[in-house]
Amino acid sequence: MAEETETDDLPRRRLSDRIQSTAAQHVPRLVRSHEVHADVHGSSPVGQFNSRLAVLITKSVGTMWAAYAFALLALISFPQALLAFMRGDTVVGVSWLSQSFLQLVLLPIILVGQNVISVSQDARAEADHETLTALHTMNVRQLQLLEQQRKILDLLQHRSV
Repeated sequence: MAEETETDDLPRRRLSDRIQSTAAQHVPRLVRSHEVHADVHGSSPVGQFNSRLAVLITKSVGTMWAAYAFALLALISFPQALLAFMRGDTVVGVSWLSQSFLQLVLLPIILVGQNVISVSQDARAEADHETLTALHTMNVRQLQLLEQQRKILDLLQHRSV
């Protein structure tokens, strides 16, 4: 009966050993945004230029100062749109509101919000990475201890036979 249990445990033990060995070999890594820019536009000089230009424009437009400047720019055409609206041309008034003001001013504000969210997500990702790295290190150490205990138990079992 003891032999049947030992035989039944063999595939489970092999699977456990394989899982332990792959877990011990895993190396956690932190992926930063600048490391994946090449995935978007490629690693060629043109791709690098496109990535840098896109980031520069996004950082420039995605500020509250850009939102204020765009609001002022939109307000310059407001008197003409208001006069046209008062004369009965509702299309101009609605067009100014949607095209000049909402799209022009909300774009930088949305980018600012995304930047704020991105910074907090990056901070959480780094904290999570540190935690997971520590847990991984503890797990590898536990696997080593379990392996040592298994060897001791195997030695003790062979001695008693």
